[in-house]
Amino acid sequence: MSDTTQKPADKKLRVLVLFNQVGEDWYEKLRQVDPKTLKFEPEYPIHVPTVAEECEDIARALRRAGYRARAYNLQNDLRRLERVLRRSRPDVIFNLVEFFHDDAGMEAAVAGVFDLYQIPYTGSAPFTLELCQRKGLTKRVLLDYGIATPRFKILEEPAVPAKFGLAYPVIVKPAWEDASAGVDERSVVYNDEQLGAWLPHVFREFDQPMLIEEFIDGPELHVSVWGNDPPLMLPPIEFDFSEMPEGHPPIVSYQAKWDPLSEVYHRVHTICPARLSKRVMRKVEEVAIHTYEVAECRDYARLDIRLKGNKPYVLEVNPNPDLTEGVSFMESAERAGHSFSEALSRIVEMAAERKPQSTPAPGTTPGQDWIPGPLPTAGTEPSEDAREE
Repeated sequence: MSDTTQKPADKKLRVLVLFNQVGEDWYEKLRQVDPKTLKFEPEYPIHVPTVAEECEDIARALRRAGYRARAYNLQNDLRRLERVLRRSRPDVIFNLVEFFHDDAGMEAAVAGVFDLYQIPYTGSAPFTLELCQRKGLTKRVLLDYGIATPRFKILEEPAVPAKFGLAYPVIVKPAWEDASAGVDERSVVYNDEQLGAWLPHVFREFDQPMLIEEFIDGPELHVSVWGNDPPLMLPPIEFDFSEMPEGHPPIVSYQAKWDPLSEVYHRVHTICPARLSKRVMRKVEEVAIHTYEVAECRDYARLDIRLKGNKPYVLEVNPNPDLTEGVSFMESAERAGHSFSEALSRIVEMAAERKPQSTPAPGTTPGQDWIPGPLPTAGTEPSEDAREE
């Protein structure tokens, strides 16, 4: 599934760990919550790192590996990005930008800026980021390449069509969101009446088309793939839903992923590697790598897969997935024998291989004022006379 070999890293590389966060991070408020006040016994910590802290953790891990790395907040301002790229051009951008002005659809546009500057960056190119943001289009592409995915419909209006054509139960998802946004315990419905009652709610909340797909009540897997020539599957994760609260379907909802104050967050567990026979594991690997290549993923990605019997069905393709230490992608990487720093280094090196041979963009300075170290405070820029740590 994975090798443990890696080319020696170029430890002189300047790496800009770029993210976008505006305003107060909700996780900051959680620090004011006493776990003892919850109506259930939490199994996992409820005080989790903020986006800025996670990005600084990545920069710190890269510095431990020998890179000259620092985290930088885009703050919804391309002028900030332009200034830092022109003043101290990095060798690699570690791209952790997931939205711009609260629009996840702009993720691809930000990556396009890196291409204009001819700076290599981690993860997938704009085409893949845009494709995978459109769930229905992604599924049509998968079907064209013979990759199984649950039968589905895209609804433009909050009404059950007369000729529905799907077998219940079905699951309802916003068609243009990611990170399980809009998916909760009410998203799995079992008849026309329930579907008709739920659709107006999600249409009002998200104001976009809805993906309705047949729900596969089988094992759910997170299958991480990385590499480019060739891509390799990391040990897949299986979700254990055996402790789910009564009435909650066996799904990884938004609350299960991101809300430490929700009971379901503490009742979904992971098993890595997944409990699969060798035969099924091979099938999952074939489907995962084929999907990764068809979607033109790059460097690293995560696929959401469910099993119907022994047949894998691809639910979603997630380029540039979450890299929190010990979670999802990184849990699989660590299970394969890669430390957090090693896995991040490998991703950086894959991006660095795409370094263009041409000269830097006009007006940019190739990194002589590079400043590794702590996150800059909001509204500030790196000092011109700052020195390396």
